[in-house]
Amino acid sequence: MAKTKYTSVSIPIPLANKVKKIIKNSGFKSLSDYVTYILREIVAGKKEFERGELKQLKERLKALGYL
Repeated sequence: MAKTKYTSVSIPIPLANKVKKIIKNSGFKSLSDYVTYILREIVAGKKEFERGELKQLKERLKALGYL
């Protein structure tokens, strides 16, 4: 079986701390495990963003300082 390769994603520390509080005693071993789970759920539910959804997502990311 091939070993899975990983990458790093940076998120703001205050957000990471909030997520750590949420996952405490939840069964998730780490912040990365939880974020991976959430992303898989999102990706599984959507094949592609509709144009309006993508625009809204970009606006939210811009407001958060990512774009």
